[in-house]
Amino acid sequence: MSVLIIVLVVLLGYSIFRYYRQKMILNVLTQDQWVEGYRKAQLIDVREPQEYDAGHILGARNIPVTQLKQRLVEIRKDKPVYLYCQKSSRSGRAAQILNKKGYKELYQLKGGFKNWTGKIKAKK
Repeated sequence: MSVLIIVLVVLLGYSIFRYYRQKMILNVLTQDQWVEGYRKAQLIDVREPQEYDAGHILGARNIPVTQLKQRLVEIRKDKPVYLYCQKSSRSGRAAQILNKKGYKELYQLKGGFKNWTGKIKAKK
């Protein structure tokens, strides 16, 4: 019984640590804040290609979080990086990867693509 409690406490502590660490490296923006700055930034959709093809924010490039480490050369460190996924969890993971590689200006769309009401583009 005590081993189970210790495991639960460790898992809870790790989750809290990751949550606050992500908050320190990632700026969460409302849609209005996002729209104000995303034209000057690198707009990256970290969802899988089939999700991207079904609909994405106009001007976004698709670099799935599963391919991010191999495709870092496509993202500049000297410009802000605006990340989004469907709900926000994958873009959080992408931000952690980028932060470890020295990227500093990292932004996430609050609520992800599912809450986006602006212009989108989809493959026919």
